[in-house]
Amino acid sequence: MTAALPLRCGDRTVGSYVHRPDLPARLSPRPYLHPLTTLGGAAVTESTPHDHRHHLGAGIAVPDVAGRNFWGGRTYVRDQGPTELDNHGEQRHLRWIRRAADGFTEELSWTADGERLLHERRTLRTRLLSPTAWELDLSFTLTNTTAGPLRIGSPATNGRPGAGYGGFFWRAPRAAAPPLVFTADAAGEDAVHGRRADWIALAGEQWTLVLRAADPWFVRTREYPGVGPALAWRDPLTVPAGGTLTRRVVTAVADGRLGPGEAAALAARTTR
Repeated sequence: MTAALPLRCGDRTVGSYVHRPDLPARLSPRPYLHPLTTLGGAAVTESTPHDHRHHLGAGIAVPDVAGRNFWGGRTYVRDQGPTELDNHGEQRHLRWIRRAADGFTEELSWTADGERLLHERRTLRTRLLSPTAWELDLSFTLTNTTAGPLRIGSPATNGRPGAGYGGFFWRAPRAAAPPLVFTADAAGEDAVHGRRADWIALAGEQWTLVLRAADPWFVRTREYPGVGPALAWRDPLTVPAGGTLTRRVVTAVADGRLGPGEAAALAARTTR
């Protein structure tokens, strides 16, 4: 049975964290944030859309962990392309360390074929930025629980250039027109995809997301609206036995379509 935790920012409910999802194996079951909204109530996430059923709002998903799929859907196989494989893993909620209206800290297990590959500690907090914007601050640490090194890859590291997705990913709602995407010095999917930038903005007609992270940005606007920092953009990561991998993504969620100057000002107000 699906279980979810309401998420609040100040006196507003801004969404829900589904920590025990009831999902088929092909979707790589995992906790996710959906629905999320602006303070004014505009939807900013989409889950199981018709174009990619395995897109689950906003959350952490990795397409290749030692050959196991924690992203959902087909697996990209070198010299073969997207392929249906029985290799899907699952992120299992283990326990709450902290749970409050404005966020939580939890522990999770990443398992596949009965084997635990990773232990995760995930922390999320919300914060009010202005009367029209709030902040979602998410960090996670993955610890390799296997006896040897663990390879984290992506379709790009397996032979599909430009498809280095994996890590934190935000699936935004589809609309009649694609959202705008820009950084401080570039605009458009082709200009920002695969680049590093202190912040990136995805702007729909009624909402704007301003994300900050250290990894290269994976961006889609024409095929579907989605954005996230990529763990393995071009080269795989290797986590040694007992080793850890830590990332943090801070997202400002604002009402309205912001321009570059407004997005830069909002990024400057987010937690560093």
